[in-house]
Amino acid sequence: MKKLRRILAASLTALLFLMSMTGCIGNEKADKLVLAVRAGTYAEVIKRCLPEFEAEYGIKCEVVEFSEDDLHSEILHDALNIKGTYDLIMADSSWAAELLAEGALANLNSVGYQFDSDIIPATTDICIHEGKTYLVPYYGNVTVMLYNRTVAEELGYGEEDFGTLEDIHEFCMAASASGNGGFVARGDTPNNVVVDFLPVLRAYGGWVVNKAYKPTIDTPEFRAALECYMELLDTGKMLPKEDLIASIEDGSQAVAVGWPGWYSNDSVNSDYTSFPGMAAEGAESFNSNIYGIWTLGIPSNCRYKESALQLLTYLMDPDVQKSTVAHGGVPCRYSCLTDPEILAENPHLEVICDALENGIYRPSTKKWPEFYAILGARMTQILNGELTMEEGIMLAQKELEVLMK
Repeated sequence: MKKLRRILAASLTALLFLMSMTGCIGNEKADKLVLAVRAGTYAEVIKRCLPEFEAEYGIKCEVVEFSEDDLHSEILHDALNIKGTYDLIMADSSWAAELLAEGALANLNSVGYQFDSDIIPATTDICIHEGKTYLVPYYGNVTVMLYNRTVAEELGYGEEDFGTLEDIHEFCMAASASGNGGFVARGDTPNNVVVDFLPVLRAYGGWVVNKAYKPTIDTPEFRAALECYMELLDTGKMLPKEDLIASIEDGSQAVAVGWPGWYSNDSVNSDYTSFPGMAAEGAESFNSNIYGIWTLGIPSNCRYKESALQLLTYLMDPDVQKSTVAHGGVPCRYSCLTDPEILAENPHLEVICDALENGIYRPSTKKWPEFYAILGARMTQILNGELTMEEGIMLAQKELEVLMK
């Protein structure tokens, strides 16, 4: 089935190319553009920008919101149609390889889009394939350390005291001993289990694949990181996202691996800082900021590529992106993240800018959804005590080797 789908996608891509070259598709003027986007803050910041675009260009815009999983499947399903439903799509950066393999994305350079120097260079890595640009980094999701500032202050901890994983573990144990929980993690899906763990793994110098994309689960670094992660969890619990955010704010838990979009300027007790890339004092420091950047792209079967490009260019404009910050937007632009007036109201953007400059994308492979499903399932069994660490790691390594052959 997957082989047939790839063949169909390749044939469709070739047909779309021929049609666009002959003016049959993509060159019509749009009266209306339809956007497929991730529900939540990501959709809200886009919707706030659209009235001015509509007024300036005389084009109506309809925003269709999806959950993460539904958006993923909807984009892939719609890519099989000759004329697409959507003119602009939002995609998680981890989907890039899969979308490219399915021929779902238009080459943005071919319709006139180029990156400017204001966009943080590292955030564009996943957007470019074989020298061609297919996506743009729109929402700068990157892992941070979310924590309860009030609990930290009461226990004598400040931001400068979270330089290593050992420091965080010490704080979590102190918070737990004082009647507050310690470390809270997302354990509701295999993907969340894996992504929550990746910053800890990076701090130990480990990763889930090597440069040749061979699995690196059965390694000393992975074992040490998982042992540390389990010790952190011993001080707290696993919760779904909304409960996790609430638990940090009310102090029932003290620390979590978080994302900028979770933080509200109305929060009284919540705060965040960079997640440490060092396991212990004196150990080697690694980049532990994991990108979860939400990107924008134009579908290859878009009927209105010229108008879609106008909207994409508008949404990526520095001034337009600055306007989104007050509503929870996190641009990947230096001009937005270092603006003195913006920083005065949003000092946390300085942390985000540093994290985005030194971030790392999850493995760029179309097999990533299958990869994290396998690894997340085995990690869950280890965390629940259904498997020993050795059993779970060995099983995960073998299953992932088969997957990645």
